[in-house]
Amino acid sequence: MYQYDAIDRDMLADRTAEFREQVGRRLAGELTEDQFKPLRLRNGLYLQLHAYMLRIAIPYGSLNPTQLRKLAWIARTYDKGYGHFTTRTNLQFHWIKLKDAPDIMDHLAEVDMHAIQTSGNCVRNVTADPYAGATAEEIDDPRVWAESIRQWSTVHPEFNWLPRKFKIAITAAPKDRTAAKTHDIGLVLRRARDGSLGFEVMVGGGLGRLPHIAPTIREFLPANRLFSYLEAILRVYNRYGRRDNIHKARIKILVASMGREEFARQVEAEWEKIGAGVDLPDTELARIRGAFAPKAFDTFPNRSEAYEEAKASNPAFARFARNNVKPHKIPGYGIVEISLKAIGQTPGDATAEQMEVVADLAERYGQNDIRVTHEQNLVLPHVRLDDVPAVWAALAPAGLATPNMNLVSDIIACPGLDYCALANARAIPVAQNIARKFDDQDRAERVGELKIKISGCINACGHHHVGHIGILGVDKKGEEFYQLTLGGSGAEDASVGQILGPALPYERVADAVDILVDVYLRERRDGERFLDTFRRTGVAPFKEAVYADAH
Repeated sequence: MYQYDAIDRDMLADRTAEFREQVGRRLAGELTEDQFKPLRLRNGLYLQLHAYMLRIAIPYGSLNPTQLRKLAWIARTYDKGYGHFTTRTNLQFHWIKLKDAPDIMDHLAEVDMHAIQTSGNCVRNVTADPYAGATAEEIDDPRVWAESIRQWSTVHPEFNWLPRKFKIAITAAPKDRTAAKTHDIGLVLRRARDGSLGFEVMVGGGLGRLPHIAPTIREFLPANRLFSYLEAILRVYNRYGRRDNIHKARIKILVASMGREEFARQVEAEWEKIGAGVDLPDTELARIRGAFAPKAFDTFPNRSEAYEEAKASNPAFARFARNNVKPHKIPGYGIVEISLKAIGQTPGDATAEQMEVVADLAERYGQNDIRVTHEQNLVLPHVRLDDVPAVWAALAPAGLATPNMNLVSDIIACPGLDYCALANARAIPVAQNIARKFDDQDRAERVGELKIKISGCINACGHHHVGHIGILGVDKKGEEFYQLTLGGSGAEDASVGQILGPALPYERVADAVDILVDVYLRERRDGERFLDTFRRTGVAPFKEAVYADAH
């Protein structure tokens, strides 16, 4: 894990002192809310329906136990005892008092954390594969590049006031766990035929009012030219991006209006002007790479007898192992996923006590490494298979052993109208109602992989456009209705879902999902996923079943 140095810490100290002064002026009435708004947003502080919300950066989803314990302490001391992990791998506290915000910033800085670039029209928190450094699939560790981009982009004077917010994701594996194609820039690490490292560069993805899947503008960019190429992209965006209309300000609109070929031509021309002198020096890259040097793993046989015996003797543990433990690159180890989607739970929420349990387990069994996923769960990426039964035994009483990873109740949901001033409808109770429909774990496993994603408004913070089943809350004359889409994907086979039909009232949504699943089970062939079946059959059988009562 990257360690902050004296320069990093001095910067955080200066930033928190500056923010404390700004808050003091606001509390004293020297600043109006309109004057204070851009200052607080630059420090991750939002004003929501009931209170201030503080969004804390977790770069590329990596935490250590000390940091997670600090987040737990802040939750208990300054909030209502919990935090909410987001699809950008950040953490949000939703019940913050303005007077406490500077103290919280100071406490975060004590453990090398902050809220910089979690808001505002700048390069936001860079996300990466939560399996980084643990999966045999990757060709390089994407965290090295995510950290390099973090350092390059943080308060970058040229790119700190872009036309709109800007999001970057990096993956290095065939299986995309970052939703890279839905980002402003998606980077996929590749190897050329000669073995050299580079990136496939995709630009112009994004959801919201006009969802777009990012097209590839360069098939292979040499890795040592990454930063000059990113600079060229952002300069073209700064030059041509709309600043007169917030709904047309994202780079996806620029790429779509210019066309992929013309946008790529503009970037290549700007890149040529920049030349080769601004990229990351090899010595600096080596320094950053050193922070992510491979862990010291013990040598084990391919098979763990203790692990296999635990699965054979305990059906509940066997189910957890089947769904929540993924292959590791080192024999005798596993990647343990921790679900924050227990039946009836708010997706992505973790109590202070749960955070402390995970911190303890990472310290004892997980090489002090914790990851936050794009799908609002946690990961212990390096656990000996011999230790997985003990990890499970500690997770279970904390409500963290739900064996539902990638299953129907592993739902992404934004906070919705329960918290957000922009939302049109609730998202959390919809997710809870659907999860209760599939409380039968045998049925959930029979259904298999099914990505349900819920947003409380068109801003699409719940990524509904790319859900296998997407659910969008809409307001109809003061009543909550929900528009369903089918066939979306945020993975390597990314696609935007197709609208099923007229929006449904709140009380019909969970039943409609139940019907959709029944249609899938009836129609599927040869173990197809829900997504595969939909792509083969089209919308007709699903639409007919859901709206049968209306005919």
